[in-house]
Amino acid sequence: MIKQSPKEFPLRTVDIIVYPGFKALEAIGAMKVFDYANTHLRLRNLPGGYDVRIVSTAIGPVESDTLMSLHASKALDASRLPDLAVIVGCHHVEQVLQDIPALAAWVAEAAPRIDTLAALCTGCFFLAEAGVLDGKSAATHWSAVDSLRQRYPLIQVNADAIFVREGKFWTSAGVTAGIDLALALVEDDFSRDIALEVARDLVVYLKRPGGQSQFSVHLSSQMTTHPTIRQLQGWIMEHLAEELTVPLLAARLAMSERNFTRVFQRETGTSPTEFIDTARFEVARRLLEDNVSSLKQVAVQAGLHTEERLRRLFQKKLAITPRDYRERFSSTAR
Repeated sequence: MIKQSPKEFPLRTVDIIVYPGFKALEAIGAMKVFDYANTHLRLRNLPGGYDVRIVSTAIGPVESDTLMSLHASKALDASRLPDLAVIVGCHHVEQVLQDIPALAAWVAEAAPRIDTLAALCTGCFFLAEAGVLDGKSAATHWSAVDSLRQRYPLIQVNADAIFVREGKFWTSAGVTAGIDLALALVEDDFSRDIALEVARDLVVYLKRPGGQSQFSVHLSSQMTTHPTIRQLQGWIMEHLAEELTVPLLAARLAMSERNFTRVFQRETGTSPTEFIDTARFEVARRLLEDNVSSLKQVAVQAGLHTEERLRRLFQKKLAITPRDYRERFSSTAR
């Protein structure tokens, strides 16, 4: 549902802040989210949207971590602030902090007056250096978690969050998590419906609210507006390691098994059992990619309990064994 009347929809100015060596995928991902949001607002004949600009310490081309460059049409200026600023991450952020102190200095000057300030991946280091995250929770790329904790001990680093919102400050985990943060901004600025349409366009999941697990859930599980079913989905995601059955879930909602299954299928497009299987599969997949747990430990943490159940689930979803998946996609295999 649209949460605001059309006349209340804002036109938000957005500065995507880049610098030499920035992560191109993060910048482009966020830009496309805002671009698609504009498209869907126009399709619905709704006002508002995002006016996006590329910003750096100086006007001109800025090289990324790829062969691509972006042209900065505006230089950082704390006297002319956008509604939303998004600072992109990089691979060697501590070196950038040293080489370009103007970035953290701009954050320190802009933070008290800007409406919303977001940092993708290691971009949170610029907020941390400016001191605006002291006493607050923050997310970052998993590989930078220890560095962030050691360098800025006053920050509560959430190592497992997709993104974290602390008032006007938003921080995200690595790379594609920036898309999740941008989708959440769209939902916050406009509506869940618009954010969901953008997620469909990008063929990504619309993840759960920030501060939750980094594990994604199937897009269809996010499509219900039924408050009781949505609340139950959140409870399921927090109790995947437990034995979850249709009778148990139906009892939680004080419904008969038959009626519960019918309502869940109608609201989400999938059965309760399939939703649980998909959620457990995605948890197991991420654990395998992290490559720090044995197959038995992965099975237990995902609520599958045995390696055989884990194997059957991966064969069903991907026609591949968990061991083969780990060999192909784990962080040490890349």
